[in-house]
Amino acid sequence: MIFYIDMKNEKEFLFGKRAYRIMGIGIALIVLGFVLMTGGGSDDPNVFNPEMYSPLRIRLAPTLVLAGFAALVVAILATKKK
Repeated sequence: MIFYIDMKNEKEFLFGKRAYRIMGIGIALIVLGFVLMTGGGSDDPNVFNPEMYSPLRIRLAPTLVLAGFAALVVAILATKKK
C-alpha cells in the first residue's frame, strides 16, 4: 500500500478510492490487450498462419493496451475527494 505520514502521525492513502478503481480498470485493460496479442503463430516454421494478422491482434489489442495506459495516467492525475 502507498501511504504518507502527515504531521498528526496518521496514515492516509496517497490516492483516493476512485483513483484505485481507475488503476484497476487500466491494469485489466493492459493485461487483456496483451492476452489478445498472444498466439497466432505456427508450430511449423515452414507453414504460414494468416491468423497472426487478424484485426483482433493488429487493431483491437494495441488499442486496449493504450487505453489502459491512458486510464493509469487519468488515475494518477485524478484528485482525491475530501
